[in-house]
Amino acid sequence: MKRSSTSSKFSKYGSGASSTDRCARRRQSVESRMKPKTQLVKVGCCGIRTAMIDYVQHFRVVEVQQTFYQPPQIPTLERWRKQAPHDFEFTLKAWQLITHEARSPTYRRLKRKLSEAEQTQCGSFRPTAMVREGWEVTLACARALAARRILFQCPASFTPTREHVADMRWFFASAVRDEGMQFLWEPRGGWADDLVRTLCRELDLVHVVDPFSARTQTPDRCYFRLHGRKGWRYVYETVELEELLAMLPGDSTSYVLFNNVRMREDAMRFQELIRQGDEV
Repeated sequence: MKRSSTSSKFSKYGSGASSTDRCARRRQSVESRMKPKTQLVKVGCCGIRTAMIDYVQHFRVVEVQQTFYQPPQIPTLERWRKQAPHDFEFTLKAWQLITHEARSPTYRRLKRKLSEAEQTQCGSFRPTAMVREGWEVTLACARALAARRILFQCPASFTPTREHVADMRWFFASAVRDEGMQFLWEPRGGWADDLVRTLCRELDLVHVVDPFSARTQTPDRCYFRLHGRKGWRYVYETVELEELLAMLPGDSTSYVLFNNVRMREDAMRFQELIRQGDEV
């Protein structure tokens, strides 16, 4: 049966909403759309190649990479936090012990020597002592940096098998998550959109993508990582940065982290593009 126009209006706001409530919600929606994108888009780099004091003058966020390979000592991370402005944000990559198996070449940068038994317990979110340790260390790093967003970047070998899905569910259901903490997931192993969307909804994850390669399945919570359209040495053209800006939602905070050879320069160009759009 076709709904009446009155029914359709009520379905948008809830059948019990008063006219005052509806007006307030409309006003909030308009105000959110009026916010300049410089406030709604956090732009930064995957890692810092310059001095911290220089980096924080240009950007409001950085994604820490060291926590993936060999987590720094907690006092070191606490010092980084103190050196940055109060409103500067750190996000970080979870330790590879959680996501990557020991055969991954990324383990070459791990200073700790793992026993054969320990190597068999690493990665793929499996319910093992090594994965648990990986999370405990990652959480301690996040707390030292006051980081509210943690990235779990998976290798291409982490495919959507029944076992991998089950281990993911175990890990994210059991991992301690501080209040306000957001888990970010970057799958790479040919995961179907429907499954990604289901897991993100079920496990409260943000789907991380390079927007020029895939579409996020959590479009209301965007966290983009720009790896270079043709590889790490790629430099983005202005028209591509304009296209990137058009992909972002206009009413919620988005994160755009550059991870190419000229990530600092491209990130600054993108920020300038956002500012120019606000001035129009």
